[in-house]
Amino acid sequence: MAVYAVGDLQGCLQPLICLLERVAFDPAKDQLWLVGDLVNRGPESLATLRFLYAMRHSLVCVLGNHDLHLLAAGHNIERLKKADTLREIIEAPDAKELLDWLRQQKLLHFDEQREVALVHAGIPPQWSMSKALRYAAEVEEVLRDDNRFKPYLDGMYGNEPNKWDRNLRGIDRLRLITNYFTRMRFCTKEGKLDLKSKEGADSAPAGYLPWYAHKSRRTRLLKIIFGHWAALEGRVDEPGIIALDTGCVWGGALTLLNVDTGERHRCECDDNAKPRHLAPPDATATTKR
Repeated sequence: MAVYAVGDLQGCLQPLICLLERVAFDPAKDQLWLVGDLVNRGPESLATLRFLYAMRHSLVCVLGNHDLHLLAAGHNIERLKKADTLREIIEAPDAKELLDWLRQQKLLHFDEQREVALVHAGIPPQWSMSKALRYAAEVEEVLRDDNRFKPYLDGMYGNEPNKWDRNLRGIDRLRLITNYFTRMRFCTKEGKLDLKSKEGADSAPAGYLPWYAHKSRRTRLLKIIFGHWAALEGRVDEPGIIALDTGCVWGGALTLLNVDTGERHRCECDDNAKPRHLAPPDATATTKR
């Protein structure tokens, strides 16, 4: 069995199909890990979600901010923004089936045997893996609860509170946990978030660093695969940290990683997220631990 991880799809189905064909992916025996942001902004959000749902038994999926936004808009369509490409999903005849599957997915996955974590944005430096999994489970439980998930989706938007306090309760606590896992780029070593800066790693505000760059980070002995940060272009100078969002939806590339060997495959995309060509695999692009 081969295990692959793929960067943010954002409705870019054809590059994904190209990459899966290149590695001869077999859903009967292989596994595909998704770093989140499955939909939105790209040309085939509905087709992408249907494609993934059809092979759901071969997937490990964590949710990204765009996926949570889809769930929120699916229950309150007024939340749709001008640039969103989500209406086709919400108005599809199988929308309920697709959204019910999506809300069963995780915020954080940890493969204990491989000592590899999968997350959309990152893990704040002050949390150990055990704490991160426990806090992720709080949000996952609410998403799967028919009585609590709609109030959560209505209240998850916002940048405050921006620093962890274990005494936080209610929607404030859930919002901050969600922002850590699905929106974080820069933070202080104590986990105070800056959610406005979205450029490359060298654009950190004073007193902040990329979440993975803090020497005190409690997950330094583990490998972490993440997406969300297209401005990094898949390049991170930190052992064990693997960035997979290479901006396919923005005319960059879609990247597929063999989790066990570190070999990467890239499908270059044009501005409409259509494949241009498949770059050769790069076995040295990641650092194995």
